[in-house]
Amino acid sequence: MATDRSSGRDVHFYDISRPDKALGGLILTPSLTERTFFFALGILIVSNHPYRVYLRGNDTPLMPTDEPLQPGSYDIKPDSPQGRIFVTNEWCITRILSQTVSGRDEAFRQRVRERDRKCVITGIVNPDRLIALNDWSSYHAAHIFPLSGEEWFIGNNYSRWITNREGTRDTGINSCQNGLLMLSHIHEKFDNFSIAINPDDNYRIITFRDDIFNVGGRLLDPVCRNPSNDSSVSDELLRWHFRQAVLANMRGAGEPVFETDFPPGSDMVGEIRNGPDPIKRMEAELFSRLGGLSLA
Repeated sequence: MATDRSSGRDVHFYDISRPDKALGGLILTPSLTERTFFFALGILIVSNHPYRVYLRGNDTPLMPTDEPLQPGSYDIKPDSPQGRIFVTNEWCITRILSQTVSGRDEAFRQRVRERDRKCVITGIVNPDRLIALNDWSSYHAAHIFPLSGEEWFIGNNYSRWITNREGTRDTGINSCQNGLLMLSHIHEKFDNFSIAINPDDNYRIITFRDDIFNVGGRLLDPVCRNPSNDSSVSDELLRWHFRQAVLANMRGAGEPVFETDFPPGSDMVGEIRNGPDPIKRMEAELFSRLGGLSLA
């Protein structure tokens, strides 16, 4: 079964000229400030004029502050009578939990582990005694841009954001600049866009669903983003992931959150076929498991 991201929303936003038709919304978590809301609207809203945002019933326009966002309905009003509001049609990737598919990933894992040595979201360190034993239980080297979308990564020249590629055949998707070390349960939330990092807000961690792990509002650990280190995470890829999280969680009814727990004996194919976006989901599953075998 897939989870409906629109269920339980505390905030909805509208074109003021159509106050009965929500353009989207979100579930409030402690990390969602007025500033974060403005960042998100900057991604979602296309307008031919500047606009202001009002909490319905309040005549004072909202400002991009670090105050917590309040629940309610927000109206977007262009500054000009000729102003028009549209929601972007920017593509949102179908994302599932990243899978390790070939030897291409081994160097990726090792480099991310060597650089981070901890979950860069929670700050929980893998002890030196376990590292000496090569014991990384519960720690995952997570791809920011997923392996399942490698063809899109290549086709849109996202390789330009990777500065440490090795040779002309290296797409860059398995560069440590496209990776972060995370605890496994955080990795799943990151992959389904429930957690994202805004590099334009001091690398603040934003949670778009219930923050059960209390990571919202923290800052991404500096160990992975030292600007003098050519292995540091790519800000452009973090920015891409944050944009995708906004699109997945806040546009319209949002994108489905796919089930990833298929117990032994369960009909995985049947569940995918009967769920939302079955073709896109099946393509993502196949590329995640087999895509790494198509390129040497």
